[in-house]
Amino acid sequence: MKTVRALTLQTYGGTESTRLSSVAAPVAGPGQVLVSVRAAGVNGLDWKVREGYVRDVFPLTLPAVLGLELAGVVEAVGPGVTRFKAGDRVMGPLGGLGAYADLVAVNEVHLAPTPAALDDTTAAAMPVAALTAWQSLHMAGPVVPGQRVLVHGAAGGVGAFAVQFAKRLGAFVVATAAGRDADLVRALGADQVIDFKTQRFESLVSEIDLVLDYVGGEVLDRNWQVLSATGVVVGTSSPDILARTPAGRRGLWFTMKPDAALLERLAIEVSQGVLQARVGGVVPLADLPEAIERNRTGASHGKTVVDFTA
Repeated sequence: MKTVRALTLQTYGGTESTRLSSVAAPVAGPGQVLVSVRAAGVNGLDWKVREGYVRDVFPLTLPAVLGLELAGVVEAVGPGVTRFKAGDRVMGPLGGLGAYADLVAVNEVHLAPTPAALDDTTAAAMPVAALTAWQSLHMAGPVVPGQRVLVHGAAGGVGAFAVQFAKRLGAFVVATAAGRDADLVRALGADQVIDFKTQRFESLVSEIDLVLDYVGGEVLDRNWQVLSATGVVVGTSSPDILARTPAGRRGLWFTMKPDAALLERLAIEVSQGVLQARVGGVVPLADLPEAIERNRTGASHGKTVVDFTA
């Protein structure tokens, strides 16, 4: 039996609950593409799944292979696949877990072709971040010029795209980020940057029409006081946001949906320099458990990608 390397979750808990394992190599089923993974993106959901924080939203049968997104080369295609062939470079979210493995069977409809000018590391950093930013920005309705948008976690993978998208639509963009990232976030288009380590955003802004909360925790509870009368908070990090939404306020729980056509368009814009995709660091597979933990503690700086070719 052919086996491949994979990062598996053995039980819910900390770093010790994951293991670099040998698992059976997958086979491409109907409508699936077998991808030889070159790089995969590290996401905040990794540690939340690891610790069981979202087990009610993402139930698993353990052990399970972690990882949400990848970039690589098509090794084989299953019955009914028409968009890709062996040798094609592809990128995309899985629509579930399992990206942290040498070989992954992915539904063809979730994948986009990787532009020739885009390296695999950048491609792997894009799918979850870019799609989450775009979809969450539009979840509560269209963004119109002059609208006041507050982006929490603006220097992260998702937040950096959200700042760019909101600014391009003509919004006034307020961003929270560490002071060291202030210049970067301004360069992406933020009109006002708040250092979350030294400043309280709720004492500096008001009349916000849309909050994109990519941080969660106690930040969620501080958002309500900065909203306009019709303002809304869209949260990606607090599954209990509906229960924590005060009477008379509007809070929405967001989960990303794969969209290959949108991802293809955004990837082309990144390859052309129209959009910026921020990669904060690249690690080998052996260091992936620690990279996930750094994401949890906030010690990571921007989007981390694991290089399967290292």
